[in-house]
Amino acid sequence: MKIFIATKNQKKLKELDRILSPMGFEVLSEKDLDSPLEEIEETGSTFCENAILKAEAGLRRTGYITVADDSGICVDYLNGAPGIYSARYSGGSDDDNNKKLLKELEGVPYEKRTAHYTAAIACVFPDGRKFTVEGKCYGHISETENGNCGFGYDPMFISEKGCFGLLSSEEKDSISHRGKALRLFKEELEKYIEVKSNV
Repeated sequence: MKIFIATKNQKKLKELDRILSPMGFEVLSEKDLDSPLEEIEETGSTFCENAILKAEAGLRRTGYITVADDSGICVDYLNGAPGIYSARYSGGSDDDNNKKLLKELEGVPYEKRTAHYTAAIACVFPDGRKFTVEGKCYGHISETENGNCGFGYDPMFISEKGCFGLLSSEEKDSISHRGKALRLFKEELEKYIEVKSNV
């Protein structure tokens, strides 16, 4: 059974492939298309809504079961910003985003720098069925960037196991928002496949 991953992010693609291939899926991505995926305007007001928009666009393009995700960081002191705008917070690179966030929190004490990462994963089927799952990881924003593991805001996010920028992939996966969402996604997908096979 073929399944399409609607992402341009190679790290996300790898994480989803690790789950889907052992389940017997033939995993397809942008490289299997004859032209690049079009950029989807993320007009949703939540991570789940944006994940669905991306997944539905992938389904229209390929006709296969499609999976997509949307994720970001929400800082309590900034009323949940950057939130769904995390990837385009500064209009520049990950490094630019990190610098902007540190500037926004300049002088804010550690106890008020609480934040959480959210990851939403959507799966849509050619027969119209769809589902979303969401994982969250709570922590704080540090005053400096640390380490070069992970991506995005990881060098500044302090979790219960320490800074994401210093954790191995395995350590991060065990507690991260995306790790939690991926485990929920696997459980939910297995239910949907089981339902289909029993019809």
